[in-house]
Amino acid sequence: MRQSAPGTLVRGVELDGGFYVKQGAVEVYRDALRDCELPTWRDRRALLALIVVALLLSWVWARFGAGRAGDDPEGTQAVVRVQVLNGSGEGGVAGRLASTLREGGFHVVEVRNADRDDYFATLVVARREDPAGALAVARYLGGPPVIRQAWGSDQADVTVVLGSDRSRLRLGQ
Repeated sequence: MRQSAPGTLVRGVELDGGFYVKQGAVEVYRDALRDCELPTWRDRRALLALIVVALLLSWVWARFGAGRAGDDPEGTQAVVRVQVLNGSGEGGVAGRLASTLREGGFHVVEVRNADRDDYFATLVVARREDPAGALAVARYLGGPPVIRQAWGSDQADVTVVLGSDRSRLRLGQ
């Protein structure tokens, strides 16, 4: 099949597709168009609906699904009691962190200033032999280091000491 540029006529017939072909090749051109199936409006709507459903499910999973550090899908985890100490020197930061931890399902038992206000790094201290609670708190806050320092207090399972690197943490507004 010989094609020429639009605007010229080569002893043939002009077709809707903009090609000019010899009269004998008209049947070949029509057969080629018939074999090429374009998506119908029904197909396009079905694809759009599928994309919308996928986006909705993704949002629901991110908002309410598993993966939140304070959640326990089996309901077997005990409540993690957290003590928050502000060692950053900036007022109000420990309260914001305590609110964030409460939103994550942790039980904040105490919020106060640390023994000093010049801690550089934020630390999560495991106060029990099993560091699972401290690891869950650290994951929820964005990954500060976990230190294991067991003690016999009945007050808190985990202590969070806020340092001046608090901008790296996930804090409520």
